[in-house]
Amino acid sequence: MTDSSEPALVRRAQAGDTLAMVGLLDRLTPYVGRICGAIALGGGPDAAQETLIAVFRGLRGLTHPEALRGWVRAIAVREAVRVARRDGGVPADLTSVPARGDPQLAADVHDVLRRLSPEHRAILVLRDLEDLDEQTVAAMLEVPKGTVKSRLARARASFRKAWTE
Repeated sequence: MTDSSEPALVRRAQAGDTLAMVGLLDRLTPYVGRICGAIALGGGPDAAQETLIAVFRGLRGLTHPEALRGWVRAIAVREAVRVARRDGGVPADLTSVPARGDPQLAADVHDVLRRLSPEHRAILVLRDLEDLDEQTVAAMLEVPKGTVKSRLARARASFRKAWTE
């Protein structure tokens, strides 16, 4: 029986196994879509596609297959912020955003997130949804840890204000 763990799939894909690459991208697609959708909103599918292309192209360079999810998350955040900046104020297509739990609550949260800047959405997604520590978020966004703290405080305040309006 073939090992179907993600590190095993990475090693097989790096060795040129096309089925392993397809299986790996199939596993990563919902994860990437969730991150990109929350940050890039209406541009989430574009950001997810760009992320998966970057993963496909860069997988051979991943030296630690166990770090796959962190590596993919960093790419997804970077692409989502880039697409969100490019799209500016394009309204989100909330019907395409995957929801967990109560659909109305998810729609309300996404509506509030849509009103925040891409940088604030990225901070909230990484800290409050992905539960990453400030040092990791700082490294992913290539900003000082103090910037993460201040952006997070502003993002949470903006979210609270928009939520109560």
